[in-house]
Amino acid sequence: MNRPVQFGLNVDPNTGGLAIARRISRIADDNGLEYVGVQDHPYNTGFLDTLTLITWLAAETRNVHFFPNVANLPLRPPVMLAKQAATIDILTGGRFELGLGAGAFPEGITGMGGPSRDTGQARAALAEAVDIIRASWADRPFAFEGEHYRIPGAQPGPQPAHDIGLWLGVVGPRAVRLVGAKADGWSVSSGYVPPPRLPELNAVITAAAEEAGRDPGRIVRLYNVMGTIDAAGGDTFGGPVGQWVETLTALYTEYGMNTFVFWPSRDRERQSQIFAEEVVPAAREAIAGG
Repeated sequence: MNRPVQFGLNVDPNTGGLAIARRISRIADDNGLEYVGVQDHPYNTGFLDTLTLITWLAAETRNVHFFPNVANLPLRPPVMLAKQAATIDILTGGRFELGLGAGAFPEGITGMGGPSRDTGQARAALAEAVDIIRASWADRPFAFEGEHYRIPGAQPGPQPAHDIGLWLGVVGPRAVRLVGAKADGWSVSSGYVPPPRLPELNAVITAAAEEAGRDPGRIVRLYNVMGTIDAAGGDTFGGPVGQWVETLTALYTEYGMNTFVFWPSRDRERQSQIFAEEVVPAAREAIAGG
């Protein structure tokens, strides 16, 4: 059984875009959307720190949940990332989820002093980080000895205000197995994984969850949909409101995704408002009547 459908908006952490970021966050909050996602590329000189920005934006809202989409693991040690996540969750009254990625753009990572990892090493480090973060949130002393992380004696805490969702931003079949085996969700973008690939990777997640004795129906399957709401149309993620409603309904009912975060290709604030006020209510209604 699919999880209930949920929706969100993207906010870019541009240094010069704080006013727009705040207004888009409020659009999501005022219209009952569930999430606001913020990308995390610390090596981008034009970007603010994502976790600090989330804390500031969350103080401007009441109900919407925030998440990094996704946090750059090589530049964020897992024990400290767990503490930061728990802190933001407490400050927001339980409105933080943790998207986590193995790290893209290796040159940017190593340029800031982060580790150089090949694909297999990055995947292994991500698996270790999931275990470390969960141990940290349990708020009990622990030790960890892995290939990439060594924690001789952590005294973690505080505990989060709610059970933070741990969502992995991965695209390869081997990495996607980690979602089913260990994580609470999958965060992937239409630009990296087009719709025809979704059933195959969702099947990998479901199989891995069942092998691990976990309920695959509880897993968040988040799709970052990038495009424009435009009367002219022209492609899957470029068209009028009605086309978007049909596309999102199909992605939910036929492709196995259950959460949709909109990344406008242009005119971000206006596009976000149309998505929240027109597309989302109609899509909820279509899916509920499905």
